Amino acid sequence: MKTQFKSSKVQGFKVLGFLFVLTVEHLNPLNLERVFAQANFYQGKTITMVVSSTVGGGYDLWARLTARHIVKYIPGNPSIVVQNMPGAGNIIGANYVYGVAKADGLTLGAVNPALYFDQLVGRSEVKFDWGKFNWIGSPEKNDVVYYMRADAPFKNVEDLRNFSGYPGASDIELAIERGEVYCWSPLLATYFGREPYRRWHKSGYVRVLLQTGAKRDPRLKDTPTLNELMQQYKTSEAGRRLAKVILTAATLGRPIGAAPGTPADRVKILRDAYAKAIADPDLLGEAAKQGWEVAPTKGEELQTLSKEVIAQPRETIERMKWVLGPE
Repeated sequence: MKTQFKSSKVQGFKVLGFLFVLTVEHLNPLNLERVFAQANFYQGKTITMVVSSTVGGGYDLWARLTARHIVKYIPGNPSIVVQNMPGAGNIIGANYVYGVAKADGLTLGAVNPALYFDQLVGRSEVKFDWGKFNWIGSPEKNDVVYYMRADAPFKNVEDLRNFSGYPGASDIELAIERGEVYCWSPLLATYFGREPYRRWHKSGYVRVLLQTGAKRDPRLKDTPTLNELMQQYKTSEAGRRLAKVILTAATLGRPIGAAPGTPADRVKILRDAYAKAIADPDLLGEAAKQGWEVAPTKGEELQTLSKEVIAQPRETIERMKWVLGPE
């Protein structure tokens, strides 16, 4: 009886052990072991942040600021280097991240958000699929403003609609020399974020005629939005779709992504780290000193927007080709 009790006890422990193994295996969809391995993957490693533009611009400066802080929130405390890879209208850097660098989570790309234009219109240099990047995050959502020198003869969009413009390139070049071309369209963050725009706006040297976005910016409360004007001029549905495709680039802000095929665990680690970095008080303090507004977009949202914007009907693509001109 005593011996049988011992045997039952041993058998009981075996059963419990077996059940424990089954439980761990049952929980394996949580990938506990894999998550641990991925969290330690970055230990002793170096991440490369590829910037597809030149040194000193907004995309480069934001990428460097992000790089300084994101590594603090990646398990394993990897180091990070920033490498500028400009060329072909920012396409070279995007191509490299997408299809040349290993899809191992050690290469990130800070790319121009309007690059999907080139894919939509079929530029031969494009070797990426915008919707298949693993997007990590963006520090801001942007709108675009259209300003003009205040001493120009055009006071509003209606004046521009009634103006015939210049028929060719040579006429435009002469107009520049004569000081007749005054209009440009920077991002809202750029317009209020650096010189000479701040000085121009404060002194009244320029007049903002139009802004994109769902609602008027409080700093430009007397300036109509594109949506208001499209409603006023009864823009067609095709025209509205084209506007949305073009303006999504500003909404994407200054996106950072990784190659398709990057392990999902590492994508999650990078997204989580980015979200924490963009809320870091030190980062926010540095951004404030630069006059940059922080309005981040999560990687998951960027992923959805990117897939939507790249799935366009033929009519919209043909209109895009007309707007952007020949290759």
